[in-house]
Amino acid sequence: MAIRVLLCEDHVMFLEFLDGFLSRADFEVVGHAENGFQAVELARKTQPDVVITDLAMPDLNGLDAAQQILEVSPKTKIIALTMHSEDEYVVNALRAGVKGYVLKTQARDDLVRAIREVLRGAVYLSPEVSHLLVDAYLRGDKLSDDPLTPRERQVLQLVAEGKTTREAADILGISVKTVETHRGNIMEKLGIHGTAGLVRYAIRIGLVSA
Repeated sequence: MAIRVLLCEDHVMFLEFLDGFLSRADFEVVGHAENGFQAVELARKTQPDVVITDLAMPDLNGLDAAQQILEVSPKTKIIALTMHSEDEYVVNALRAGVKGYVLKTQARDDLVRAIREVLRGAVYLSPEVSHLLVDAYLRGDKLSDDPLTPRERQVLQLVAEGKTTREAADILGISVKTVETHRGNIMEKLGIHGTAGLVRYAIRIGLVSA
């Protein structure tokens, strides 16, 4: 039986490359998602063996999507496929339940191996990522925990994407007042007091692309 894979990627050309590449490698691609919310819904419907997702996804980022996917499809293994090799991104992904971390620049070489490894219960990191983590450990680097809750991170992402308070409330299914409360809490926690600063922070932590 073919391994069933759900792809979550908002860049059409790269998505088409992934679909073709995996299909030729005898995987069954069961769906495409262009944002995190679509990924969660498709995972619920299709119950794939593996979800391959970018981290910087519109509306709902890959990390928060990963946590929600595991709630609706607990047996699914999640692989992050991203441009970010910094150790902070990797550790946050692993904390979110991601079992594979592959750089887009190494997708052709690493992706099939990553799928095989996570399905047998292992954690797979691209070689470059592994080396960076080892170097950080040997230096004694300490990674700070994310100060934001998942909901605050979602609100921050939507603000950084240019959504209005009303639009963010509609997307998240919460009230305008709740969005405003989350935004205030975000600014207080981060010590940031303007939208421009929030956007810069969201770019730095990989919630949105520059």
